[in-house]
Amino acid sequence: MGGEQEEQAETGAFLGTAMLISMILIFLILITQFNSFSRTIIIMSEIILSIIGVLLGIGIFKMDFVIVMTGIGIVALAGIVVRNGILLIEFADIKLNEGMPPRQALIEAGRTRMTPVVLTATATMLGLIPLAVGLNMDFALLFQTGNPHLFFGGDSVAFWGPLSWTMIFGLGFATLITLLIVPVMMLMALNRKEKVLKMIKK
Repeated sequence: MGGEQEEQAETGAFLGTAMLISMILIFLILITQFNSFSRTIIIMSEIILSIIGVLLGIGIFKMDFVIVMTGIGIVALAGIVVRNGILLIEFADIKLNEGMPPRQALIEAGRTRMTPVVLTATATMLGLIPLAVGLNMDFALLFQTGNPHLFFGGDSVAFWGPLSWTMIFGLGFATLITLLIVPVMMLMALNRKEKVLKMIKK
């Protein structure tokens, strides 16, 4: 019992360090790309939204919280969900540079980028479902007799199931919320910046 607790503590510490390093790397890349602290923070907030989605999904469906695979899934999610925010903000910046007002630019960005964001997230989640439910196929039997002998469960689902469900819950929740929260936060940041500039001019 004591050895198992020590092993879990070591695993948790390792995953915490991996998450911290990945967050720092993502932050540095975003700050270099956008040259804006506010835009970087807005995009990074999606990671928190994805973690909330994971915890909600596990709680609602009463699944086991497996430290190792759930932790790896959260670290992987950090890179995936950030892409959605980059797509929205990058397109909004293009429209802002063209002279479009902030509100209209963000509405246009949400309308234009909604399709690729939703489609890529949906494709990822659907692709993970066979892994999550433990769909197995006997390829040898399929080639010999034409019967794939499909069955659900097996040993693999205990290992890959928590990872897959983590990514499905986190990506699903973060994608839906991103299309609402990111434009709102971006508009608030632009309005605040405009007020500060007016105060400086006065």
